[in-house]
This record gives sequence, structure tokens and C-alpha cells, in this order.
Amino acid sequence: MSENSLFSSQTEPVSFGERLANSQAFADLFRDGMALVEETATYLDGPGRAESKTLERAPALAYATESMRLTTRLMQLASWLLLHRAVKEGEMSLAQANKEKSKVKLAATDSHDPNNIALLPAVLRDLIERSQKLHAKVRRLDNTIHNIAAEQAPSINPVEQQLGLLKAAFGAERV
Repeated sequence: MSENSLFSSQTEPVSFGERLANSQAFADLFRDGMALVEETATYLDGPGRAESKTLERAPALAYATESMRLTTRLMQLASWLLLHRAVKEGEMSLAQANKEKSKVKLAATDSHDPNNIALLPAVLRDLIERSQKLHAKVRRLDNTIHNIAAEQAPSINPVEQQLGLLKAAFGAERV
């Protein structure tokens, strides 16, 4: 093997972001997240709808507001999970997912009035709390995956750069 071939071989760094997206932890998160989306939809379309009709004005307004926030949060989480499942399935690269994820808004905080939450039926309060926990997990995973991906962006190897300068100065055959 020649000295030049040692310096010119290109190896791809291990993508920890893609490995994390392919991990069992992600698979569990995906399963739990999509189950929560389904459970919430079933509740809001069935028992939740019936409960909301029996509420007085203030609790009914709180129910409408918080159920809309819950639905929005879960749709954003489902979008993020589906996007990263596409990475796991090889349908897109992590770099592509990183570009697409800008369309998914994972807010840093989710402001809500605790007084409104207290007015809600217990099942809805539980769904909201579970969705907030899921949101926190997804944000942590998102930060981990995409910060690692940003750190692994191709950079110029300083040794290779210096060899390139030497080759340019003295001709490729001398270095």
C-alpha cells in the first residue's frame, strides 16, 4: 500500500444520530407515541365529546382550548416520529430529515393555565400530562440526534489540507 493511498482513503464517520434513530429506544418511543395519538383520538371522538357536552361554560371553554393544544402537540410529535421512522426505514437520510424537521414545531415550552387544567375531566388531564412527557422525551432525542448530526458535518482534515498544499506547491509526485 503506498503512502498516498493511506492519506487519500475516505472513510465515512459513524453516524450516531442515525444509529440513535435506529435504536430500540426510538422504536419504543415511536410505538408509545403513536399509541398515545390513537388513544387521544379515540377519547376525544367518543367519551371526551360526551363529557364536554355536560360541562358548564368555563370548563367547556377550558376543554376546547386544552384539547386543541393537546391535538396540536400530538400531531407535531407524530410528524416528528414518522419523519424519523423514515430515516430508520432507509427512506431518507438523517440530513434530509434534518431539513424536513424544520416544518415540525417542537416548542420549547407549552404554556397552559393550571386553573384551566384543574377544570378538565381526569382522563383529559392524564392525556395532557402523558403528551407533555412524550414531548419532553422527543425534544431530548431530537437535540441529541440533530446536535450529533451537526457535529458530524463534513469538515476539512487539517493534515489532509496541509498535504494538499504541499502537493500543490511541489507537485503530486514528490509528496
